[in-house]
Amino acid sequence: MLLPKIYPITDVNAAGISHAEQVKKLISGGAEFIQLREKEASSDVFFKSAEEAVGIARANSKRLIINDRVDIAAYVKADGVHLGQHDLPPSEARKILGKDAIIGFSTHSKEQALKAIKLPVDYIAIGPVFETKTKSDTEKAVGLEGIAKVRNAVGDFPLVAIGGITFDNFREVLRAGTDSVALISGLLSPPDSIEKNFRKMRQS
Repeated sequence: MLLPKIYPITDVNAAGISHAEQVKKLISGGAEFIQLREKEASSDVFFKSAEEAVGIARANSKRLIINDRVDIAAYVKADGVHLGQHDLPPSEARKILGKDAIIGFSTHSKEQALKAIKLPVDYIAIGPVFETKTKSDTEKAVGLEGIAKVRNAVGDFPLVAIGGITFDNFREVLRAGTDSVALISGLLSPPDSIEKNFRKMRQS
């Protein structure tokens, strides 16, 4: 899988606007691949939000995947799902979503990454790279050294780095060996600057 250099993840709390509005702004800024992340809304509210966001992505020929919720990804016909260590196993998600679905998987160490690349996933994420305020239950930061160790361990398997990444540090994260950097707060705040922020990072 060819990953985008900048991998945006929506978050209503970080942006202060709906997932659909975030997707519109990200696409206007040049995003080709977006992940919808929702940890607090009820299933019915997230379903409606995801359905609207997928419709926008589809209309613009962009790819959109859902964080954690395989059921919602299937119902709204998203392009795939991103799973955590404690979510539905990738093998089961693959059965539900099909062979063409994009499945990403979070890892927090070299050991987890080595196990993950043997699963039916298209890419893995490593993180958090730095301390982050977006997730309260986050693992210990792996640092740039952690990225380098994972890259050496997994070879050319598609790799995304996430956690505490900003405009000021994303270049060094890429240099550490990742294919892509995922951003939430570092991209979505303030909401009026989402389009500008994404374009600036994409062109850097």
